[in-house]
Amino acid sequence: MQKVLITGATGNVGISVIDQLYQRKTSLQIVAAARNLEKAKKTLAGYEGLEYFQLDFEQPETYQSKLGQFDQIFLMRPPHIAKVKKYFEPFVAQMKAGALKKVIFLSVQGVEKSKAIPHHQIENLLRTSGFDYVFLRPSYFMQNLTTTFKDEIRNERKIVIPAGNAKFNWIDTENIGEVAAIMLNDFDQFANLSYELTGDENLTFQEVTNMISELVGEKIEYRSPNPLNFFQIKKSEGFNHAKILVLIALHYLARYHKAPRITKIYEKLTGKKPTAIFEFLQKHKAVFLQNTMVT
Repeated sequence: MQKVLITGATGNVGISVIDQLYQRKTSLQIVAAARNLEKAKKTLAGYEGLEYFQLDFEQPETYQSKLGQFDQIFLMRPPHIAKVKKYFEPFVAQMKAGALKKVIFLSVQGVEKSKAIPHHQIENLLRTSGFDYVFLRPSYFMQNLTTTFKDEIRNERKIVIPAGNAKFNWIDTENIGEVAAIMLNDFDQFANLSYELTGDENLTFQEVTNMISELVGEKIEYRSPNPLNFFQIKKSEGFNHAKILVLIALHYLARYHKAPRITKIYEKLTGKKPTAIFEFLQKHKAVFLQNTMVT
């Protein structure tokens, strides 16, 4: 039985990948990787037979000489880690030393045009290291609204990001999990190619903020500061510098690109339409309401 390691197993994408593999009754042995195993076992308690692996990219001793037991890896970049040379090069070297040959990397749409973001460097690292790879390049996560921007929306009734009027393509991470599970189950069919995974809608942050306002019956403001002001705002909120710079690269630079390409990969692989943004907002309406106990 082939073993697959799912990194970021307690995040939105990781949970969805594991759930979809279970739903598809995969023959793969699934191993969930997380920094905090106690938390992971509580979060993923419903998945019988799931194995666990402690993994911290900032602590090489958690993975040194331990990756050879895996046949495949679903690799995600932890949001707080941006230094590829310091943290990813040693990890990839251990993957290679352990004879782990198949990797699906969760990249980002437009990565080929954005050399400033870590995903670009990680793709190059994997490509030149001799792995069989799949670069899964999804568009902008709808779940950013219920995670990254959640506190701003609920507590301050605003979204602050230097995206201007740039169009973003919005995708549900549950849709990403479905496609990733299909690719893990039949890796060789997809190997050594890149796949842009999108929803069907290109919308600005202003348009999405208007939708949230309509949904909750209250004005939610959208503000787009310049990058320097945004950096100062996030620094005052305790964000580390690397994370702020990645946020700027992902949002500000989009202002200088064309509207994202819309692909039909999800529909082709699943036979379904991807989640629509307003459908997602309705499903998660409670997150955007003030004075709730939603966490």
